Amino acid sequence: MTESPSESISDSPFNHSNKGNDAIVPEIPIEIVSEEEMALLEAAIVSARASFSAIPAIRSSMLSFHGNVRSIQSITALSKRRLSGCSEPDIEDSGGLKSAQKKTRVADSFLHRFRKKGLYVTDITATEWCEKQMEFVLLVGKRKESKAMKAGIARHAKLEEEVVKRVKVRVTSTEDRWALKLLNFITGVNQLLFEGLTRELPLIGFAEGVWMVGVIDEIRMPVMETNRHPILVDTKTRVKDTLPAEPQRRNGRLQLMCYKYIWDDLVADKFPSEKFFTSFSLNPHGILSEEIRKMTANLGFPAETLDDIVRYYRNTCSMLPSAHDQLVLRYELQKDHSLLGEDEFAYDSDWVKNQIQGCLEFWLGEREASYTPEDERWKCRFCQYSSICPAESAESADYNNTPS
Repeated sequence: MTESPSESISDSPFNHSNKGNDAIVPEIPIEIVSEEEMALLEAAIVSARASFSAIPAIRSSMLSFHGNVRSIQSITALSKRRLSGCSEPDIEDSGGLKSAQKKTRVADSFLHRFRKKGLYVTDITATEWCEKQMEFVLLVGKRKESKAMKAGIARHAKLEEEVVKRVKVRVTSTEDRWALKLLNFITGVNQLLFEGLTRELPLIGFAEGVWMVGVIDEIRMPVMETNRHPILVDTKTRVKDTLPAEPQRRNGRLQLMCYKYIWDDLVADKFPSEKFFTSFSLNPHGILSEEIRKMTANLGFPAETLDDIVRYYRNTCSMLPSAHDQLVLRYELQKDHSLLGEDEFAYDSDWVKNQIQGCLEFWLGEREASYTPEDERWKCRFCQYSSICPAESAESADYNNTPS
């Protein structure tokens, strides 16, 4: 995630119905976000968010913080005890037992060259869509932003504004920027617990040996008291008033399952603090900026250092239940935002793990990029790299040589 000089915080109690997005919002929460991060975070909202340089944003409901002191006190109390970091081996070490050839391959891999600090969840879904296209994105250049993508960005920004307002905060160091990213998660979770809904929640976790980052469109708390597992929701906008083809729905399901995979790891206290500091070359004991220290004090959990913030982050995660096994994909028509349909599906832990591992084979340089399957070659018609893609060239040649 990239760095930038300002950030944001959130505020708002409102009535929420689990059936839709028509929440009544008397007051809008505020989110702390840096200008640079704002731009990157918004870019990360669409499927084109392909780089691990997004910005941190603090999301919190101020009224909830002040009106529900017990929750903040419990986080603060938990944070007073130091949490031990995990000690997973580095991707490139794997216990130091890998051969020199393997190390060279990893050093030359796309992960090492383009995503040294980790992958976005949308890197995973873009790879599943077409590995060859992902390779072109990395080597040739980022995909052009289409009208549909711009409309998707605008819609997500509007949905976020219904429950979160961004406020710029000046930062002076990399530690400040990461502190705000983690604080945005903490404040977003607080909003979820007391208001039943939050949107654009940033996730930072360590899964399958790599750092993974994502932004969850929406999280709802079930109305039923018997089930308090948060429901993860992703909204897709459509130009046509039809539901997408199965490969697109599969891709959307993968995205949501990745979010649940990271979420469940975090609530199981699998965030490796020491690895986090070393991976991103951070000083855990450096004093944060005065503005951030004042802000955390006002929120009810004073912090002096990034290490303090990380402990709040981990303790906040430890208070949460795992995400609901039922995930929801919403499809909206871009023209008028009418609901085309909802795809509710069950989480499949084995499937998503296999998908991530298969994707990492490509990112770690363990195999060449594969082409999209022949029965899904219709994707090539919408790919800006089709004119230089060997698969499309070969298919065109076969077509021209086929007797009519």
